[in-house]
This record gives sequence, C-alpha cells and structure tokens, in this order.
Amino acid sequence: MTLLLGIDIGTSGSKGVLTRPDGELVAQAVRDHRTSSPRPGWVEHDAEAVWWQDFRELSGELLARAPHGERPAAVGVSGIGPCLLPADASGTPLRPAVLYGVDTRAGQEIAEQTARYGAEEVLSRCGSPLTSQAIGPKLAWLRRHEPDVYARTRRWFMASSYLAHRLTGAYVLDHHSASQCTPLYDLREQAWIGDRCEEIAPGLQWPRLVQPAEVVGIVTAGAAARTGLPEGVPVVAGTVDAWAEATAVGVRSPGDVMLMYGTTMFLVNVTADLVSSPRLWGTAGAFPGTYCLAAGMATSGAVTGWLRDLTGVSYETLTAEAAEVPPGAQGLLMLPYFAGERTPLFDPDARGLLHGLTLRHQRGHLYRAALEGTAFGVRHNLAAMAEAGGDLRRLVAVGGGARTLWTRIVSDVTGRPQELPRHTIGAAYGDTFFAALGAGLAGPDDIDDWNPTVAVVEPDPEAGAVYEELYRLYLDLYPATREAAHTLAARQRADS
Repeated sequence: MTLLLGIDIGTSGSKGVLTRPDGELVAQAVRDHRTSSPRPGWVEHDAEAVWWQDFRELSGELLARAPHGERPAAVGVSGIGPCLLPADASGTPLRPAVLYGVDTRAGQEIAEQTARYGAEEVLSRCGSPLTSQAIGPKLAWLRRHEPDVYARTRRWFMASSYLAHRLTGAYVLDHHSASQCTPLYDLREQAWIGDRCEEIAPGLQWPRLVQPAEVVGIVTAGAAARTGLPEGVPVVAGTVDAWAEATAVGVRSPGDVMLMYGTTMFLVNVTADLVSSPRLWGTAGAFPGTYCLAAGMATSGAVTGWLRDLTGVSYETLTAEAAEVPPGAQGLLMLPYFAGERTPLFDPDARGLLHGLTLRHQRGHLYRAALEGTAFGVRHNLAAMAEAGGDLRRLVAVGGGARTLWTRIVSDVTGRPQELPRHTIGAAYGDTFFAALGAGLAGPDDIDDWNPTVAVVEPDPEAGAVYEELYRLYLDLYPATREAAHTLAARQRADS
C-alpha cells in the first residue's frame, strides 16, 4: 500500500509521521534539539546538525517502521520560518541559520528599511510591517556585519526549502514563505520586488516561487543513500510550520483560526481578502488565492519549559499543581515576554514579569500564572485581529499543549470555544497532506475526513469573570513597566 512521509523542523524539536492517503496514521517519531543563542537577541540553528540530521534520523526511523512492502509515494516538509540560511552557489551553508522573529539582532536594519521604503507603503504592498520577523533586515544585517560570509553567499534558504534542496537539488521557495520576506515580496502581485531584492541583497540568486503542495523534484540518488528514501520519490515544496499545522487541522476557509500551542504561540486567521495591520502580519495562505492574518508570541511553551527546568519536576506534576490553584493564581500575574514580544507589541526589548509575588506562592502558582499570561497574550492578539478586520468564527487548537489545562484556561480567558481535532500531531501531519495533494492522492476538502473534530473546549463563565479584571491589569502592566524593561534589556546587552 501507499505511504506518505511528512517531516517538520521546529524550534526545539522535529517531528515526522507516516500516513496513508486517507490520513490514517501509521507511525510517528520525534527528535529534540536545542537552539543556539551566542549573544542576547541571537537565535540560531545549525542547518546540517539540526535540520538535515533530524530529517535523516526521522526518515530512517519511520521507514524502518513501515509495514512490509509499503513505500512512500511522496514526501512533504515544513519548518520554522521565516529564517535566513546563507549558502554558496552549490547550496552549502556558510553560517548557522538566523531564525524567525525570536532573533532580534537586526533592529537597526529594520529602522533603516522602514525609513527607506515607508511604513505605510511597506504595509500596503507587503502586508506586514518591518519587524524582527522580516527577511529583508536580516539580509542587510548579514551584509553589514559579516561581509566575508555575504561575499560568498549566492543562495539562501528557510528550513523547508533547505530540506527540499537537499532531497531534490531544487532551489525554490513557496509563496507563503516568500510573503514573510518583507519588504522583498509583493503580496498582491505574488512576485519578488526585483529592485528591492537587488538593493538590499545584491548578487544573490532568488528562489523560484511555487505553491506548498507543488512537486518540485524527486529524491536524488545521493539523498536516497543518506535518508533511506527510495530514489525517485516526488517531494513537494512545503512551507512554514504554522501554515502546515493549520492545514493539518482543516483551517483553510475564511473565519477559521488556528491556535498553535508550541515553544511559541502562533495564530493564523484565514481571510477572504488581503487584510493588513501594523500590529500583525498579513500573508499569503497555504492554498492559491487565499490570504491570512497571523500573530505570534515570542514565547509560550518556552516559558513553561523554563519553569520545568528551573523546578526540576515534570510537566505532569506542574500541571496537576496548577490545576489545584484557582483562576487568577491567587493574585499572581505574568507578562510572558521572556524573549521580547512579537505581535501585537513588536517590542524585542519587552521583558518577562511576575507581578504580585508573595511568600505564599508556590511553583503551582507560578505555572498557572505562566499559562494564564499566555492566554492573556492570545486574547490580546485575537482582539488585534478583530480590530484589523479579521474574521474569527472558529478556533481550532493544535500542538503539544492542546489537550491540557492550557486550552481550558485560554477558552476561559478569551470567552471562545476551541475545537480539538482527532490528531494534534502538528505540522508533519499537514506535510503528508500536502504530499498527498502533490501526488494527486487527495483533494483540499479531504482534510475534513483526515482529521475531524472530536471535542470542544467550552469557556467557563465564572472563571471568565475573574479573568476579565486580570486582563485589564495585563494590558496596563506592559506600558507601566516598558521603560524599566527597556533599560534592563540594554543592560543585558551590555553585560554580555
């Protein structure tokens, strides 16, 4: 029988799945990895040691577990993005990849490009403001600060496009990923802005633009030897992980919203037309002719992971203790800006804060405050989407935290129900769906049969009343402490 392989490269781990063309899950596997932060504000991955090595290991493990006589009919890939991996003319990486908006090194270049092209013009043409998420400032930073590396750079990749290149030799980028390359991609024209590309990053070759489910090549003999995949298997382009994950849970129609519970919290709202906001990202959708409003917090699971490491106990223990704490964490409020904040603040110098601490507070209070702080951030972003003209009719939860106390708290804080699909495996499941589309084994509507809703988390009005007051305090706390946070951020940079 036919199999489909999907592999996703995340911030702190990678996942792979094997499915059948009807969505039946055959096998899944994970690999943990770490990011590198050589300086404050820098967040990097070694593409060879993380992206490619994880793919090889996951591919080998999954293929070894495939039923006898069955082989993949197509491969799909996805990964964190937008990222910048400089490479030479043959596609060999020249330095570690600069990651998405959690890497905040290009602040000067963001200001310069905003002044050069105009904030309103960039937003109108590209759909998003220039922020730490954008590729244009990262390229300019590389050219300015690492001129020797830039002089040898001819190509550049994101995680998904690098995997596609290693598997097939193709040099491509999907339209959605390209739409996050502000200010280099025209969202309405769906094309590179040639004069800006040459001005910001002269001398580079620019990848051919394709759709995420488009077959871009076949597994080469060299890639087959390194991955265990049969030579000649088709590979689709793939896309940024959040959009693969949204696809995996059927978020593809106007009014659909995905909440991705991961190392960072990410939200994707599908819109009927192009909608933009200076506080959010407007992007191309995962399917031709669609658009999205997107939001992303700089941390979420990263904060819970920090608390787990700090306390030395498991997530299960922390969750059980937090569940015993009443809504509001008995007067403890967290700003979860431990790595700055992306939307809707776009403030890389925002800092985390625990407000209201007393000697009575225990680790369960801290953990609940972290979950609640993230939930307040979700509500803040949903409000920004609604104000921008987004259509928020249906929320779907996905990711590692999507079946725990966390989702209940988010529904209580936002006052919105969340659908839980049968599979919350993540982007790798969406990768296999893209692979099925590319191989002609499925149609876009088939995802509803692949991954139906199995439960709904309903908000608790009593808890919601408690959170209403705390949410107002949450909104007030950031502007009240912003100056101090910026001063401390500057001191942190100086001390490093």
